[in-house]
Amino acid sequence: MDYAEIAGVAADKLLSYRKDQSGWKQCKKTSEVAVYWRPSSEFTGSIYKGDGIVPGKPEHVWECLKPEPGGLRVKWDSNVEDFQLLESVTEDVSVCRTVTPSAAMGIIAPRDFVDVVFIKRYEDGSITSNATNIEHPSCPPQRHFVRGFNHPCGCACVPVSGEPEKTQVLSFFQTDLSGYLPKSVVESFFPYSMSQFYSNLTKAVKALKV
Repeated sequence: MDYAEIAGVAADKLLSYRKDQSGWKQCKKTSEVAVYWRPSSEFTGSIYKGDGIVPGKPEHVWECLKPEPGGLRVKWDSNVEDFQLLESVTEDVSVCRTVTPSAAMGIIAPRDFVDVVFIKRYEDGSITSNATNIEHPSCPPQRHFVRGFNHPCGCACVPVSGEPEKTQVLSFFQTDLSGYLPKSVVESFFPYSMSQFYSNLTKAVKALKV
């Protein structure tokens, strides 16, 4: 399996999501983020987009966001219980396992996800993480966890022109949680969890600057 090639395709799709403004419908708005959704072209569920401005330089925001074992994200992101490196493919491509806690008052059981992750930088200064689900021989489905599947998803830290102390953070989630979950639970979970994601990220960046 060519993990680097799969990761490159995921990155191309994330870039297309950033550029394509059609069909998005707003489903939640807070002082920190506007959350949108539209039907996914990858599976039968929806893709969700978060768009918010975080007070902080892109490198500080990225320090909080970057997916790495023992990194800051496990500390502040309430949706990440554990993050494990399964294989380093290249300097910028890796295979990782993410463990998430139970959610929605226990209706959503703990889950794990195995993804290939590609860290890509663009000429405009954007720093992005791009991920999509794969199978890896070292990590078959495990007891006590429902195996979920991330379709092309990730985050982008985009410099704000003329505002070096601010960063536009774009996030895309299109996740098949698997299991037998009511559609209403899934549709309410993602907008809420994404608003919490931006709130907690803002606090983490502020703490990093102190």
